[in-house]
Amino acid sequence: MKRYPAFDPPEYVAWQPDATLSLAYRRTLEDHPERAALVAELTRDQLADLYAGLLRTRLHDITLKRWVRTGVISKAWLGTGEEAATVGPVHALRRDSDIVAPMIRNAGAVVEMGVPIAAALRAYLATADSPSRGRDLHVGDLAAGVLQPISHVGDVVPVVAGVALAFKQRHEPRVALTWVGDGSTKTAAAHEGTNFAAVQRLPVIFIVQNNQVALGTRLEQHHLPGTFRDWAASYGVWGLECDGNNVLDAWAATRLAAERCRAGEGPVMIVAETFRLGGHATHDEREARETFPGRLFTEWGKRDPIGLYEEYLKSAGWSVAQLDEIEGRVTSQVEQAEQEALASRERMPAGDLALGSVYADGTLGGGSG
Repeated sequence: MKRYPAFDPPEYVAWQPDATLSLAYRRTLEDHPERAALVAELTRDQLADLYAGLLRTRLHDITLKRWVRTGVISKAWLGTGEEAATVGPVHALRRDSDIVAPMIRNAGAVVEMGVPIAAALRAYLATADSPSRGRDLHVGDLAAGVLQPISHVGDVVPVVAGVALAFKQRHEPRVALTWVGDGSTKTAAAHEGTNFAAVQRLPVIFIVQNNQVALGTRLEQHHLPGTFRDWAASYGVWGLECDGNNVLDAWAATRLAAERCRAGEGPVMIVAETFRLGGHATHDEREARETFPGRLFTEWGKRDPIGLYEEYLKSAGWSVAQLDEIEGRVTSQVEQAEQEALASRERMPAGDLALGSVYADGTLGGGSG
């Protein structure tokens, strides 16, 4: 993927493939026969769609970062380095019927579920034609299967458990999925929602997206076990781990989890190990670099989820020209969406709109209320 020195982390600007890590990428799948069998069934189009999804997610965030640098917006919450933990799971679902509840930095989930990129970008601009009509930058659209995020991270867990309860009561073969940050696991709402889902055996997938930091609190400062390996067992549910920087491993783990949920054997907890190569938001990038030792950024930077997947595809016979064609198409798509979103600044919401649609009354259709 083309690198953007003004916006990419320095580790990505200088990224070069590492033969050892590329081998480990493939062996991660080989070490789990069930996942390897699923990946082997992926068609060429599905593999290309995963690649396009990773690119879309990275370019969406680069667009926001450029807007911050040029004064279009004041800050943005990015998922740079965590794209595989978002894109893989979404592609493993039935996107025409399942429901996802992303965190704000899981923007890739919003777009990959079908919300137009321009709409996702408009949320940051608070325009009259943004998904919430200027009320909130958290993007949701039930028509696309996306529950709007809650800024109090962890609070969405009982909400998505309620969605899964509805699926169970209606005998619908549908699955709900949400991501929970390592810090969010310590909230009362996340615990209560997870426990309720476990007791009720609900068709819901919880992805513990362990990016090693909760705002500015390192994992070892708030989580004594050091890992989440036994977290699922404490709730009495099936759990598994995946490489959160390996889109194929994240995809396969989620596909297995979804199959169990549809068979009435949910919920499932997936621990995705990853790392955010940036701050909590764009305003504290320097603080993030001070929170962790530089070697962590170096080590995780080598595991760029896009670069490693590109190397995987090349080893499977994909040519550079074929990858470039996909990248060119996705880049054009995002650039067009950016221009459409920026043009919306001519349509800012009238003040009196703030008084309407505060409560769910159907006036916003399937969108955010």
